[in-house]
Amino acid sequence: MFCHARFTGRWILHLGPFVCRSHLVFLRSALVIPWPPAQYVFVQLFAAPVRSFAQAAATEETVVPLRVVQIDGLVVLKIVKHCKECMPALVTGQLLGLDIGSILEVTNCFPFPSRGGEEEDEVEADGANYQLEMMRCLREVNVDNNTVGWYQSTYMGSYQTVELIETFLNYQENIKRCVCIIYDPLRSSQGIVALKALRLTDAFMELYRTENFKGEKLREKNMTWTDIFEEIPVKISNSSLVSAVMTELETDAPATQCDFDRLVLSTNPFMEKNLEFLIECMDDLGMEQQKFQYYYRNLSRQQGQQQAWLQKRRAENMARRASGEEPLPEEDSNNPLFKPIPEPSRLDSYLITNQVNNYCNQINGFAAQSLSKIYLMDALHE
Repeated sequence: MFCHARFTGRWILHLGPFVCRSHLVFLRSALVIPWPPAQYVFVQLFAAPVRSFAQAAATEETVVPLRVVQIDGLVVLKIVKHCKECMPALVTGQLLGLDIGSILEVTNCFPFPSRGGEEEDEVEADGANYQLEMMRCLREVNVDNNTVGWYQSTYMGSYQTVELIETFLNYQENIKRCVCIIYDPLRSSQGIVALKALRLTDAFMELYRTENFKGEKLREKNMTWTDIFEEIPVKISNSSLVSAVMTELETDAPATQCDFDRLVLSTNPFMEKNLEFLIECMDDLGMEQQKFQYYYRNLSRQQGQQQAWLQKRRAENMARRASGEEPLPEEDSNNPLFKPIPEPSRLDSYLITNQVNNYCNQINGFAAQSLSKIYLMDALHE
């Protein structure tokens, strides 16, 4: 680790070919070490870090909330290309980058292979091996290989599912702050960059681990359907070199060039699909409401039967006391009347309500743009 420098009479610390940046910062002041005895070198190099590590362990780590997801322009192009090429199939991929303070930087990504007709266990094993091999190759070429989440495509904004929540929990077992980039190719074809970053709220994750989505627990935690997902603002950034190259590649378009794409009034397909999916979600929400109505109806019937049984037992005990016999217990755990009826989970209804709200927002936003175009065309016809 130490080598003697010729002509200087000093000992120089040899760092070797592989040293991480944190070690360089720590050893920066010890690169050139005078001739003093070995114990002095040991104290200078190793005593100070022990104190700093102890202080770091004693200091509580402050958690900085995630504010922005910063995505490189190249990553956005990769996601758009992968999702559009595989339409109408839904695809997914890995996000790589750095977690720096309140900013999550996404600097690279790679797609997951889509395999059809194979068993689920084989697909999972092949996918895990492919992911590890890709990250190893990226590490060898000195590219960011830290997993910060994943991206997936969606159709008409349909992503509020239990599978998405399970994937989040699997990722967050090893990554404290990960995001999911949702991209909708169909909405992007309407002139909107349908790219959003989502993560689960901490309150919902804590409640989901307990698997208790009963009404009483939700009221205690003050949890509503809006507290499941948290949308993080997305910022697309490019390096100075990329911006310079894009400026050079930009064609000099004449000022008189006409573009009539914004005046296209074909709104029927998009609106019809949104309304169709909205009606399906409302039907699913109605079925969930029927489950709760059935539960409360059975609960009310059980409570009535319990009261009738208690009154009968109390009358029987009064007769037994009058005859000098011991009264019977009023609570019988073996009686099927006192077995609690399982309450259905409210998670599905929360997700469906969230999806209904998403469809309504899409319809409102698209209808506002369409009405503006219609009013403009009406004025032009006049």
